[in-house]
Amino acid sequence: MEVYFTIEKTANAEFKDRGSKFLAYAWPVKTADQVKECLQEVKKEHPKATHHCFAYRLGTDGLQFRANDDGEPSGTAGKPILGQIDSKQLTDVLVVVVRYFGGTLLGAPGLINAYKMSTAMVLQLIPVVQKNVEAKYYLSFDYTIMNEIMTVIKQQNCTVFSQELQLFCAMEIGIPKAVQELTLLKLKDIRGLEIKKI
Repeated sequence: MEVYFTIEKTANAEFKDRGSKFLAYAWPVKTADQVKECLQEVKKEHPKATHHCFAYRLGTDGLQFRANDDGEPSGTAGKPILGQIDSKQLTDVLVVVVRYFGGTLLGAPGLINAYKMSTAMVLQLIPVVQKNVEAKYYLSFDYTIMNEIMTVIKQQNCTVFSQELQLFCAMEIGIPKAVQELTLLKLKDIRGLEIKKI
């Protein structure tokens, strides 16, 4: 896999069914800690809501995921939310759906539909972004070869995560998997540059 799809903006949408109100929130997230922060934010904003159900998928391999029904019947909330994230092939995404109970029981099919629809609605509001799957490297070098290194980084569309530029420089970069071999060859051609995979 050389590319993945994600979102870079947040959004919210509302879905109603027989008096129950479902408020869906979507965020771009990178870590489980960010997921916790977003959940706390929603719970603060909606302390009287009956349920705060959510699902997320993280990482370019998509192996980190969770679906939570928060007290709804098993499989009626978290799974349909995750199902919508997956149907758009997204990762690094969290969707929380807040439910205010409207007095009428919706039953399992009704709940599944409501959580699915509210998630679909919120994800339609956000443009999907295609990103490169990157391998992380640590570079250390003398300031005199800075320009050569930056030329390669720009040409190969690498991401600079952090940099310390003094007489002696250090940089953390992400090299797109699609051009990894070529980029490493070009970087290794630069005298005095040390490269370590992270």
